[in-house]
Amino acid sequence: MNLRHEALKLVTRRQFFRDCSTGLGTIALASMLNEKVFAGPASATNPLAPKQPHFAPRAKNIIFMHMAGAPSQLDLFDYKPKLVELNNQPVPESFIKGERFAFIKGVPKLLGTPHTFQKHGQSDIEISSALPHLATIADDLCVIRSMHTDQFNHAPAQLLTHTGFPRLGRPGMGAWLSYGLGSEANDLPSFIVMMSGPNAPDGGASLWGSGFLPTIHQGVTLRAKGDPVLFLSNPDGMDAALRRQTLDTLETLNRQHLGRVGDPETLTRIAQYEMAYRMQTSMPELVDIGNEPKHVLEMYGTEPGQSGFATNCLLARRLVEKGVRFVQLYHWGWDSHGDNKGNDLRYGMVDVCRAVDQPATALIKDLKARGLLDDTLVIWGGEFGRTPMNEKRNHDGWLGRDHHPHAYTMWMAGGGVKPGLTWGATDDIGYQVVENPVHIYDLQATILYLMGLDHKRLTYRFQGRDYRLTDVHGEVVRGLVA
Repeated sequence: MNLRHEALKLVTRRQFFRDCSTGLGTIALASMLNEKVFAGPASATNPLAPKQPHFAPRAKNIIFMHMAGAPSQLDLFDYKPKLVELNNQPVPESFIKGERFAFIKGVPKLLGTPHTFQKHGQSDIEISSALPHLATIADDLCVIRSMHTDQFNHAPAQLLTHTGFPRLGRPGMGAWLSYGLGSEANDLPSFIVMMSGPNAPDGGASLWGSGFLPTIHQGVTLRAKGDPVLFLSNPDGMDAALRRQTLDTLETLNRQHLGRVGDPETLTRIAQYEMAYRMQTSMPELVDIGNEPKHVLEMYGTEPGQSGFATNCLLARRLVEKGVRFVQLYHWGWDSHGDNKGNDLRYGMVDVCRAVDQPATALIKDLKARGLLDDTLVIWGGEFGRTPMNEKRNHDGWLGRDHHPHAYTMWMAGGGVKPGLTWGATDDIGYQVVENPVHIYDLQATILYLMGLDHKRLTYRFQGRDYRLTDVHGEVVRGLVA
């Protein structure tokens, strides 16, 4: 047995005898002693050091724009003339027999879209009049009309989308990519999260947590007000020199602790302290968009000092320029049930489209103009779709749709996907996928593939077995890959 394996045996004994007194529930030795933590000098000094992918990647960075609440695919991307023709007719019983809905009761009536659609670009991708800016980049989009999922409530569906599991406790996708690939950003985290809209996503911080992975890989949230990251500023009475001296002392103590106990999480603690110190310089400069040219600010629809989705899109571009591996944007407001004007398909949904359409489009154009789109995979979509029927919860004349897991639309751009492609199809009323189905696990496997990772090989041993983002599911959708 080589020296490293002998060292791992010794650490295992130390941790076992230390933890026995506090109960077997604390003995998660298999996960804590993952060999990658002790793989060599680079990982011992910097857990976020860049790592080699499994094969040549198409993309190096990801920007995932999650539209929390679930946009209505039938009013934005999946036009159904038959549904318009059958508007206000009862849905055939065969469609809803044995079906569970979040709010619909009885036999609902079909609802054709109140919006118009046109084909755009040389690719003739159909896009709703509610997204006029996005229509201008149709030929850059890879539109997947055949998404489906297993969950029809927001929090479980969001967890499944981002962690591969509908319950709490698993690492987010960004954490998996940070763990698998490390980071090319020396003074910024590898995984950064920004939120906009009136609420946070229903799945909460678990969507960007590290789960059982080392905590250095969890998402770091940028705030819209105050310090961009909590406790970024030095407290009163502490200057940069004293902060440096304090951190040096803490590192000495932590390395002594690491030598005694052998807990790999101590390496994470050291790395996090050092990252926080570097961020005190890098982060204020990064979030100051005042040095952006006026035409760029106008293209995104933002200005210095303004917060919201437009600013977050611009910051996302600046983050990938700095080498941040995974940038997650959440914008809440897409839960178009139609129980009031604020979430009616003709009013509230149009308002939220207006908030995201211009900046999301600007992000693609900006990345492309700077030569970054080829290396950056951009993803846009929600956690499930909306029903072809009017929910009509309050019987008050508003138009809205209930949650629908069987069919929805997402789009991607850049990062090795085929541009100008419409993939998959649903039936005449948009109820079920009938061509080229893509489960959320398949999308996750494809995203990892584009980043140079085999989703079956990107694993972490925890509680006696190997875990992965896609659990035991998922196939790469080769037809989406350029």
